Amino acid sequence: MGPSILGFRFDSIVTTRWILTLLACFSLICFSSCRKENPHAPRVQEVEVVQVIQKDVPIVHEWVGTADGLVNATIRAQVTGYLIRQNYKEGDVVKTGQLLFEIDPRSFQAALDQAKGELTRQEAQHANAKANLDRIKPLAAQNAVSKKDLDDAIGTEQSTLAAVIAAKAAVENARLNLAFTRVTSPIDGMAGFARAQVGDLVGPSAQGGDLATVSTIDPIKVRYTVTEQAYVEFMRRFSSEADGLAEARKLEIELFLADGSLYPFKGTFYAIGRQVAVRTGTIRVEALFPNPRNLLRPGQFARVHVHIGTRKGALLVPQRAVIELQGGYQVAVVGADNRADIRTVKTGDRVGSLWVIEEGLKPGEQVVAEGVQKVKQGELVSPMPFALKTSGEPPVQSADRPAASGR
Repeated sequence: MGPSILGFRFDSIVTTRWILTLLACFSLICFSSCRKENPHAPRVQEVEVVQVIQKDVPIVHEWVGTADGLVNATIRAQVTGYLIRQNYKEGDVVKTGQLLFEIDPRSFQAALDQAKGELTRQEAQHANAKANLDRIKPLAAQNAVSKKDLDDAIGTEQSTLAAVIAAKAAVENARLNLAFTRVTSPIDGMAGFARAQVGDLVGPSAQGGDLATVSTIDPIKVRYTVTEQAYVEFMRRFSSEADGLAEARKLEIELFLADGSLYPFKGTFYAIGRQVAVRTGTIRVEALFPNPRNLLRPGQFARVHVHIGTRKGALLVPQRAVIELQGGYQVAVVGADNRADIRTVKTGDRVGSLWVIEEGLKPGEQVVAEGVQKVKQGELVSPMPFALKTSGEPPVQSADRPAASGR
């Protein structure tokens, strides 16, 4: 018989198995407890990092531009009358001198005829006065007539001559008014919608007297505003304004349409405004673009890219790696000890999804590109590689460009 425990007896084999089972359970419990994480141990933040890139990048300033006609001629009636005919199709290209509108000419033709009749009468009176003067002059030389008679004859001839001159002016004025009943285009360009209909009373003083507008759109003008800072930075590189403007005419200017596509023709600098707008701190600039297919129309908005030059050895990081804080910019640099260093940096221009860093970073350093919002100063992190896409990036865009909604 085995030993007795609390009045029970077990044989040696059962007792041994029972003890071994208890030891195995105890070991399993201890092992599971040891595998549990220590709640007080520091957690390592996983972040994605990218190396600071150094390369030459083209500098491009981007602005919002508005297309406008190189010349916009407002067509108005110069005489008052009823519109009887429209002789062009709205939206067509018209030539200089092409007939656009006709105003009822009958009253103006009658005025011309009346002026011609008055001229004829005045010319007859002048001819009579001149003949009378020619008869009196020899008699006056012989003292056959008084000096008063000679003076009266001279005065009559002079007054009738003045009347003839006035009558000729009246005829010319009436002829011009009659010609003004045929409203023609003063320029080559595209004619807009008519603002008056056949039967309307039109004239210089008529309300809404504009008949139409003709715009020269090939080449077409694109105007945009640049910041005062961008203007100063560009012009201070030259010894004189003439040198700066000459260099501006060499700039490469591109246009991106509303659908994001690149306009196939490059533009050239045309003119710059005489003053900086006090309220906005911007100055107006105009460029000319070829427009052979009339793809661009006045009033059309587009993004203007002005290629300023090339920045040598620029340091670039992803824009998502830069944090804006109270008007300043910061990045998280991961050192060799895998600890984060929050640095204040000075940003420059943008190149696609990258950002030029002018101060605060060195080539080859690693910055946090994903998870930067969660990183704290001096915190231990677990860096992972960030998939940076740099192929096919557009040129550098100015950091101080106006918002796309600015018009």
